[in-house]
Amino acid sequence: MSALSPVNAKGPVPRHVAIVMDGNGRWAKKRFMPRFFGHKAGVDALVKTVLSCADRGIEHLTVFAFSSENWKRPTEEVSGLMGLVLVAVAKYLTKLADRGVRIRIVGDRSQVSDKLRAAWEHAESITRDNTRITLSVAFNYGGRWDVVQACRQAIRDGVATDDLDEATLNRYMALSYAPDPDLFIRTGGEVRMSNFLLWQAAYSELVFTECLWPEFDDAALDAVLAEYARRDRRFGGVKDAPPAQALRQA
Repeated sequence: MSALSPVNAKGPVPRHVAIVMDGNGRWAKKRFMPRFFGHKAGVDALVKTVLSCADRGIEHLTVFAFSSENWKRPTEEVSGLMGLVLVAVAKYLTKLADRGVRIRIVGDRSQVSDKLRAAWEHAESITRDNTRITLSVAFNYGGRWDVVQACRQAIRDGVATDDLDEATLNRYMALSYAPDPDLFIRTGGEVRMSNFLLWQAAYSELVFTECLWPEFDDAALDAVLAEYARRDRRFGGVKDAPPAQALRQA
């Protein structure tokens, strides 16, 4: 897509932003560094983006940290990512908690270590009462997995076939506690959704930017928000009114 330009004028602010944080490896390669250093810089960029979103009145930020397909990456890289998550929790949890961030982890936890699950549970527990912004980290997550797990939960709960409509199934989705994303961002120049929030992003505004994730700063965020503000959201109709949850004025 063409380059995005930040605009200072205030406009509609999305309640919920979803981001595919792509480009860590390429950022490191450009600097002749191992991929791990790109992922580390990506964590730093995430923390800054969470706080920047909170400053702009965004209530929910959901990020794609590790997909169910990422297990196919080299063992050394996967192991490094798992260790980096533990380091990131130890390094940034207090800062995020003190700034009013609630942390939630979405995805299949069965394949990660007990130590990592315990770190996630600790982060969720101590931030449970925070209300400034909710950071949902999709880890070992896939959009198709999400639909399947929701169906399985509904079946286990005895939901009758005739009663299984969209509203009912939505209650079993991994992000059932959040409004659907208003804005879906992918950094790094790729133009695809990569199995992220397939159910929830049905009517999201999609923005793809060439910016590599570690370089995603306040200016890049404001440029994307400005692009979002220029969009005429129709929700499948000619002039459908947006859902009550969808927009607030900045």
